[in-house]
Amino acid sequence: MDLLTLFTLAVGLSMDAFAVSVCKGLSMKTITVGKSVIVGLWFGGFQAGMPLLGYLLGIQFRDRITAVDHWIAFVLLSFIGVNMLREALSEKEAECCGEDASLAAKDMFLLAVATSIDALAVGITFAFLDVDILPAVTFIGIVTFLLSGTGVKVGNVFGSKYEARAELAGGIILILLGVKILLEHLGILP
Repeated sequence: MDLLTLFTLAVGLSMDAFAVSVCKGLSMKTITVGKSVIVGLWFGGFQAGMPLLGYLLGIQFRDRITAVDHWIAFVLLSFIGVNMLREALSEKEAECCGEDASLAAKDMFLLAVATSIDALAVGITFAFLDVDILPAVTFIGIVTFLLSGTGVKVGNVFGSKYEARAELAGGIILILLGVKILLEHLGILP
């Protein structure tokens, strides 16, 4: 997987965490570097750990399904992307935006898991694509850390107006990556 594709994937995966970070920033009266770092570490750590876990699960099955691995990657990425689009376009109010922007471990743990489930599926895809996993998950974690920390500030300054757009962009990116992987394996793209 080339660096541009990995960067695009990392940005797409981090959009849920970015959207939640915007909510956190919206709910905070004062923003400090420490608060942004805490949010970034939670989300970046889980966005790095979940694909690693998915990869470890995926390599158990890789040899049995290599003939259809590109279809699995396409379906998983498209499913995640469509779900992100659906959430971005739904009318419901964001669940994370409340009066209290708690950074307590149990609250952050639940949010970090919820925003990184899609990264678990991507990790399974990485096993099928034989991606060099440690640099990939490190890169995803760093991108998510930076975007989440930035999201706290964006939320505090601009409010929730960019939250749905971030999820919408993330969904589109993941669907397009799934299509790209499929077209490459079918020989349509080099």
